[in-house]
Amino acid sequence: MYKILHCEQIVPNFHMMEFQVPWSVSKIKPGQFVIVMSDQKAERIPFTIADWDVEKNSVTIIFMVAGWSTKRLAKLKSGDELSHVAGPLGMPTKIEKVGHVVLAGGCYGIGGIYPIARSMKEAGNTVTIMIEGRDEIMLYWRDKLRTVADEMYLATSDGTFDIDGKMSFHGHGWGILRELTDGGKKFDHVHAIGCTFMMYMFAQITQKLGVPCMVALNPIMLDGTGMCGCCRVSVAGKTKFACVDGPEFDAHQIDWQELFNRKTIYADEEVDSYKATPSI
Repeated sequence: MYKILHCEQIVPNFHMMEFQVPWSVSKIKPGQFVIVMSDQKAERIPFTIADWDVEKNSVTIIFMVAGWSTKRLAKLKSGDELSHVAGPLGMPTKIEKVGHVVLAGGCYGIGGIYPIARSMKEAGNTVTIMIEGRDEIMLYWRDKLRTVADEMYLATSDGTFDIDGKMSFHGHGWGILRELTDGGKKFDHVHAIGCTFMMYMFAQITQKLGVPCMVALNPIMLDGTGMCGCCRVSVAGKTKFACVDGPEFDAHQIDWQELFNRKTIYADEEVDSYKATPSI
């Protein structure tokens, strides 16, 4: 029922997996996610939907190997089957024509912004894409993202930015936004997906600029239906559940310190489980 059509490591420690599902992928909207179990003993892990194919009725996800279950997931090959896939879950991105939109991605978020950028472009917006990575090797899907972007900027932490000349920056994605706006460039909306700190920095900069910013949060999640409460976050002073109220929220209304604290609760256990799992 959940046959893997393709699975490969696209950059170090990051994998792309395309698999078939028994439900219609035509239901999927940009910004939604699926929960995947690699086998019956694995954890239920949420992954942002990076793409889908109606003809093959398949879903594509990008994931980073971070612990026991993602390590097991990365060992699967084309032709294998996943134990279970639940979705599409979460509230979709609000797609409308607002003007000049920034889509910022880091890590798994580089894949996560693709369907949003595509839909924003189709809605008539000017789309600027900003992606970041440790070095140029980590900037995957560049050609794919260019098909839905009016302009694209790349940022690398180590300064290997000869890849695209003047469109590349030494630093992080939020540094691109800061430099462009300092130079007089105007944006109407920012949407960021990536690690928590990256999204936090975009929140801080856009708030000072007075530019609306949405981020896709990735707190600890278990059932994905709002029953367990593990993914609770505080937004505008109210408790929300990322699985059913999100995963996207107004970046300027999030209690970021609480989110940082909750995400590190099981950090030591995650490292221990990764070490205890046989290598890929």
